[in-house]
Amino acid sequence: MPFLPSTLLVALKSSSSVSSCRVIHARVIKSLDYGYGFIGDQLVSCYFKMGSTQDAEKLFDEMPNKDFVSWNSLLSGFSKRGHLGKCMSVFSTMKSKFVYELNDVTLISVISACASAKTRDEGRYLHCCVVKLGMMLEVKVVNALINMYGKFGFVDSAFRLFWAMPEQNIVSWNSMVAVCTQNGIPNEAISYFNMMRVNGFFPDEATMVSLLQACENLHLVRLVEAIHSVIFTCGLNNNMTVVTTLLNLYSKFGRLNASHKVFAKICKPDKVAWTAMIAGYAMHGHGKEAIEFFERTIREGMKPDHVTFTHLLNACSHSGLVEEGRYYFRIMYNVYGVQPGLDHYSCMVDLLGRCGLLNDARELIKHMPLEPNSGVWGALLGACRVYGNIKLGKEAAENLIALDPSDPRNYIMLCNIYSASGLWSDASKVRALMKAKNLDRNPGCSFIEHGNKIHRFVVDDHSHPDSDKIHKKLEELIRKIQEVGFVSETESILHDVDEEVKTNMIKKHSEKIAIAYALLVTSADMPIVITKNLRICRDCHNTAKFVSLVEKRVIIIRDSKRFHHFSDGLCSCRDYW
Repeated sequence: MPFLPSTLLVALKSSSSVSSCRVIHARVIKSLDYGYGFIGDQLVSCYFKMGSTQDAEKLFDEMPNKDFVSWNSLLSGFSKRGHLGKCMSVFSTMKSKFVYELNDVTLISVISACASAKTRDEGRYLHCCVVKLGMMLEVKVVNALINMYGKFGFVDSAFRLFWAMPEQNIVSWNSMVAVCTQNGIPNEAISYFNMMRVNGFFPDEATMVSLLQACENLHLVRLVEAIHSVIFTCGLNNNMTVVTTLLNLYSKFGRLNASHKVFAKICKPDKVAWTAMIAGYAMHGHGKEAIEFFERTIREGMKPDHVTFTHLLNACSHSGLVEEGRYYFRIMYNVYGVQPGLDHYSCMVDLLGRCGLLNDARELIKHMPLEPNSGVWGALLGACRVYGNIKLGKEAAENLIALDPSDPRNYIMLCNIYSASGLWSDASKVRALMKAKNLDRNPGCSFIEHGNKIHRFVVDDHSHPDSDKIHKKLEELIRKIQEVGFVSETESILHDVDEEVKTNMIKKHSEKIAIAYALLVTSADMPIVITKNLRICRDCHNTAKFVSLVEKRVIIIRDSKRFHHFSDGLCSCRDYW
């Protein structure tokens, strides 16, 4: 029975594989002209959508009567597949063939490809083409240029384009919020959002996602709470992308209860939302809750993917749930068909190492079907530091240094292992190697929010206006915790100096100063939330435990590895991180 032309068009729009495209393609060859209903152009687009660039190119070459729309379809396809070279070649041909027909679709396609590839010279060339073609009044084209310059990091160029526009639309404002966020100027992102609202534009999904991403760098929970209110006011509280970004952000700020409340109000959470909650529980060391959420996900009929299992295994690792971790690692492929990747092996090495099963962890690495990466070796090195296994630690560090000779953290970890074992000569050699390679560790900083402002502290910081009060409070704290048994741990001091000197050095770490400040300015019923840019040292970790006991306060510290929840003298990480 012959296919009707309209039937072929409908079938093409619902096509979901290359083979189905080829079947329709064969029918077109037998019974239709490629020009009918632009079916040839639609076939080209369909092949690109299915990832078959070769079929799309071959069909395009075979089409007898290619018009401007056909060339635009080819250009758009190459752009979406990230083939910048072919995009530029097609654009060059189109300039010679259709110089007076080039439109916003043409230019947006090639500008987008250029933005994705971050090719600056081609980007400037395209900007010149837009000017020469007299298309600087086309809002969509200028928006594409703003986005492109933002991807390049040329923020001033993006600003100039934006303010030169005779009229901006919602996409223009969203682009500026996104450009500011991408380039690490979150305060500017907030300013553009406020100006956008003053100018009568209503925020949409893209606005709120970019804005929430900007908030991640500001560490201001009150600002997130204010944006949460805006989300509700704008009716975006049912938008899955927005609420998932919001609950994820609350979790990163240590407000896991707020994350759970946002999740609980989602009518039909999708797999991304469920996974975000599992990730949140994992980050905060709540392994049992993460497993419970995973099992609920399965009962809801959702199929877990590699991301879900990464967070689940991470949760098992952070909570020391060895048997549970082994079980889920085993069934992820046998039951759910998810092939273990490097992230999953890294989680398992970390899990085994946490419980002192260093030989098991090393055997797992040896029998991996994949080449171990820095995550895998880093997990082993961390375990060796905790359990003082110098031989394995050295092997892990050497592999890490071979993978990334410019990362100072690997040298510092090895130096820590040597120092803790009293091998000062070996530690000195590692420090000398770091010096020869000109590698410096980033200075440690701790951040705390108070009074709608972020207060930043570094080691032995005396720059704060209340510095005298803060250091007096810190001295008082140290005395109080020493009275109940606190003893300084100086293994993170990598120099062979007297113990008294080490103790004085370590007493001035930024976390301790931040805790002292928090006790001065926050009410007793509020948790103290501190963000640290580096991994917390063991002495600061023990200090936080003792302070939570003697001051009867909940202290939450997010370091570069995870969250630590201190309460009644205990930490959620169970002293392994």
